[in-house]
Amino acid sequence: MERLKLVLQYFQSNSESISNGICIILALVSVKLYTSFDFNCPCLPQYNKLYSLGVMTVPPIILFFLGVLVNRHTGVMMDEWMRPIGNRSKNPAVVKYLFSAMIQRALLAPMVWILVTLLDGKIFICAFSVSVDPALFQGLPNNTGLDVIKIMAKVPCREDVIFKNSSFRKAVSRYVRCYSQAVGWSILLFLIVLGAMGRLIKPCFDDHATFLQTRYWSNYLDVEQKLFDETCVLHARDFARKCVVQFFEDMREDTVLYLPHPPFITNFREDWEEEEEERLHGITKQEQVDQLLNKWYYSKPELDVTRISHRPKTCVTWEDREGNTLYSDV
Repeated sequence: MERLKLVLQYFQSNSESISNGICIILALVSVKLYTSFDFNCPCLPQYNKLYSLGVMTVPPIILFFLGVLVNRHTGVMMDEWMRPIGNRSKNPAVVKYLFSAMIQRALLAPMVWILVTLLDGKIFICAFSVSVDPALFQGLPNNTGLDVIKIMAKVPCREDVIFKNSSFRKAVSRYVRCYSQAVGWSILLFLIVLGAMGRLIKPCFDDHATFLQTRYWSNYLDVEQKLFDETCVLHARDFARKCVVQFFEDMREDTVLYLPHPPFITNFREDWEEEEEERLHGITKQEQVDQLLNKWYYSKPELDVTRISHRPKTCVTWEDREGNTLYSDV
């Protein structure tokens, strides 16, 4: 149970971890889809390769675009690429980094589908059984009245009566499956070697400091957008509550009540109102909200927090009736 909590905390720590988790889930879904897929080769010379090509390409394309769709880097990259410059310049390296990360994660599930289909071999048998030389095997059915091409096209169909009590179909299937698995393992080995070489060679040609800067600002864009969305949600909640309360107060008739008013209630109400006004940040009208959102898109703030570190402070000086200073509050 503790390990499960640690895994969940890891995937919830940042958007990169969440994207990795989603890609792993898509890869597992692709394996599950293939195992539950009812593969029925048409066993016709003119349709076998077309059907196999569709099974090999259409699901990976769907999985790829699904990976692009659920990847958070896609939205962050497009926002950074399409936004106006405003007060903040664009960094092409950050957009390139986000694009690379998006493509790498989106390709995981399609590659898993292709590797599983090659290692299983059924699609390869359906596509290339016609291309096998039947003279390499014994037991070719000769009394069926069909030509050799149509007989070879029926090799993927194990229920066909022409292969009853014959080892020819199993021999051809085993032969083609060996080629399919060889191609699958070769692709997997190539991808592993390519990834290892890229990891080893990349530091020799790239400046690591530049890479750290690019990675930092890509993470910054993601965090900034999430914080802005969370702040907008809090502001919208307080803004909506204010509007509802104001509506009900406008409908209420004036009533005068004379009650004792303890000091602590006054202080509590003032503190609560100050906290609420602070969460609204002075944005109390629809025109102000629209102007704020418009400015956020067209003129994002520059990456300089010096002003907020030295924001002006309000000094309240208390004086007596004669104008003499008693003390000051900052």
